[in-house]
Amino acid sequence: MSDGHEATALKIFHIIARLNIGGPAIYVIQLGQRLSAAGHDVRVIKGQEAADEGDMLDMATEWSVSPVTLPHLRREIHPIRDFLALAGLVRILRKERPDIVQTHTAKAGALGRVAARIAGVKCVIHTFHGHVFQGYFSGPVTFLFLWIERWMARWTTKIVTLTRIQREDVLSRGIGSPSQVDVIPLGLELSRFLDLGAHRGHLRNELDISPATCLVGIVARLVPIKNVDLFLEAAAQCTDLDIRFVVVGDGELRDPLEAKAEALGLTKDSLRFLGFRHDLERIYADLDVLVLTSHNEGSPVAVLEAMTAELPVVATAVGGVPDLVEDGVTGTLVRSGDADAVARAIRSRAMDPEGNREMGRNARTRVYPEYDLTTLVPRMTRLYDEALAMTVNQR
Repeated sequence: MSDGHEATALKIFHIIARLNIGGPAIYVIQLGQRLSAAGHDVRVIKGQEAADEGDMLDMATEWSVSPVTLPHLRREIHPIRDFLALAGLVRILRKERPDIVQTHTAKAGALGRVAARIAGVKCVIHTFHGHVFQGYFSGPVTFLFLWIERWMARWTTKIVTLTRIQREDVLSRGIGSPSQVDVIPLGLELSRFLDLGAHRGHLRNELDISPATCLVGIVARLVPIKNVDLFLEAAAQCTDLDIRFVVVGDGELRDPLEAKAEALGLTKDSLRFLGFRHDLERIYADLDVLVLTSHNEGSPVAVLEAMTAELPVVATAVGGVPDLVEDGVTGTLVRSGDADAVARAIRSRAMDPEGNREMGRNARTRVYPEYDLTTLVPRMTRLYDEALAMTVNQR
């Protein structure tokens, strides 16, 4: 496909645990649509989303992606449901006989790869979307996942990581071989964040915030790994300045986080919870600073979007974040869990609007077009070529 001759249409199946709101779902939907547009037969198989985490099914429809749902495929470990999900995957793959199976996220990665091998699929690719061995699960569960990933690597043609740091982490834990693990940066539709002039002022009018007030936001699922508590603790240290804060996103921790904000004295005059928003152009158009306080990350979508929108970022130096945010150039990196450091960084950015503009320009140059969707499809096409060639050589 990548050597200049006419591309061969492939049947490519993407398997993901669920299309909940977040980077992996966006990645699978957008990549699937673009591969289909390039002439490939692309199918998406997903599991069941939880009621409190939202889903990206509207986006899938908008992008002409019609996923097949396996209701037994869920995030939690459950022997009976997992066996039924595995059986369902084997049945589909045996019937459809795809050329390539690409799995995403831990549960779908394990069940999908086993099912692919049982069904006789020769080319199997797994994508690590985050640093799942730190911050997500308890020690025993993490150890189990690590053991599974080491074992599953033997059944995997290629392993994809989104960042160089992530690749080093995977290899250092004994997962796969250096020739097997490739870095393919996240690719998203970022062009919509290039010119936000028409959206400027709408969010501030909605929230009755003056153009002169510094507006600082976090865009994240309200789940433990995102550590939004840290954002609230830092915000509580900045109420003496002309700063307003917004939390964009929803999830299982919405109620406890709202209670914590109230306990910290963060009234609606200083901080607002906006829930899930689909009008992200309006959000980024009026923010002055984006904050990320996660315990761990792969390539955070909100950071890529904000940087494309020329916003400086204050972020914890975790996972793949330092591959995106260069301290003092495109934003500020702080130690994970340090609310004082986050607050100091926010205060510094709030008092330096000219510096923010320079950081914003640097930020866009850093991520666009490097992380735009237009770069992802050629990279994935080359990976598919290489992976298919490996399966031929192994016969």
